[in-house]
Amino acid sequence: MKNEKKILEKLEKVFQIIFDDHNLKLSKSMTAEDIEEWDSLNQIKIILACEKEFSVKLNVREINNFSNIGEMVVYLNNLKAKFD
Repeated sequence: MKNEKKILEKLEKVFQIIFDDHNLKLSKSMTAEDIEEWDSLNQIKIILACEKEFSVKLNVREINNFSNIGEMVVYLNNLKAKFD
């Protein structure tokens, strides 16, 4: 659970940079509909930035099926656990 909190904090920084909004706060229940500028181009930017930030290779098909930020946090946590 502690790792998930750290992942959410790092993810929040990634989103703040991509959406150029340093007041943007993420919650696990947030979806793409909650962020007006979250379109397919920004989705690609998020994936690339996450791969760099977390030093992982992401499965785009899986990520595109996530229903909220919380699923992404769990996915990143599981990926990190495999490689740490």
